[in-house]
Amino acid sequence: MDYDAMDGLEDVGPRVTVRQALRDRADFTLENIDLSFANSLRRTLLAEVPTMAIDLVEVQVNTSSLADEFIAHRLGLIPLNSKNVDDVSYTRDCDNCEQYCEYCSVTLELHARCTGEEIMKVYARDLVVADPRPNEWVGLPIITDPQGLGSVICKLRQNQEIRMKCIAKKGIAKEHAKWAPTSAVGFEYDPHNKLKHLDYWYEEDPEKEWPKSVNAAWEEAPQDGEPFDFSAQPSKFYFDVESVGNLEPDAVVLQGIKVLQQKLALVIQELSGDDRNGEADGFGGARSPDGMHGGDYGMDHGYTTPFGNTGGQTMYGGGTTPYGATPYG
Repeated sequence: MDYDAMDGLEDVGPRVTVRQALRDRADFTLENIDLSFANSLRRTLLAEVPTMAIDLVEVQVNTSSLADEFIAHRLGLIPLNSKNVDDVSYTRDCDNCEQYCEYCSVTLELHARCTGEEIMKVYARDLVVADPRPNEWVGLPIITDPQGLGSVICKLRQNQEIRMKCIAKKGIAKEHAKWAPTSAVGFEYDPHNKLKHLDYWYEEDPEKEWPKSVNAAWEEAPQDGEPFDFSAQPSKFYFDVESVGNLEPDAVVLQGIKVLQQKLALVIQELSGDDRNGEADGFGGARSPDGMHGGDYGMDHGYTTPFGNTGGQTMYGGGTTPYGATPYG
């Protein structure tokens, strides 16, 4: 089956212009593509690039003032290094285990006890990555502050203690925000609004009430009395990708393009009737650790203790701690 090039675009291929590249941010333009493709890339960068995040927490000791579930939620939101995350298997695809193992997860240990009279803060740096793991980078907590402390997990008073085993898995932000590779993706086209895709509401002067963005300097402003082109289509798009730190921004873009290619290849495969490289479940591209439809997803809610709550119940039903039943029963 033949597939023609995008209508109305010259056959010169996409063109990328990098305007700014920082450790946590990439600003670039993408040209010679249509709006649907650019928006697909934006949505993929936001929700379908796989990363690592803590998904299971086994609470062994917790005498802090915070509930087990509260700390487990905070642990899940700590960004973890996801470099070469392709070395990690999705839990649902792992043939070596039923819940987690060294091929589909990374284990982090957390143990802190306050012995002084001053309040003790527990930071992301206190998470210790256990071996073995898929590679030397994946699973390490991301610490960017000058003091090298990382995110605050909790605070302990004298004689309070926490001891937890954290299991990080591979997943995507479409399933949970903790797997998000980006904090924001700026996206704009037609900064002068020549195409009239936006209808600005204003009181007196739209030029003053709706100032132009910095991207307007990259395109020619419309001339007074210029006739409207009803056949014009946007072909230049401005991206501003801000990473949360688990992946470098250029790696986020490359992974996003890879995921988009996989999804498009699956569509072409279905249209052409070629299933030689197809998957049995018909689910290509990025996925959550246990899949989003079917499988055993939903059997483990990301919070377990070694005292009986092994995933068959919700996090609020039947779990216990070393000090008896939780307030939830």
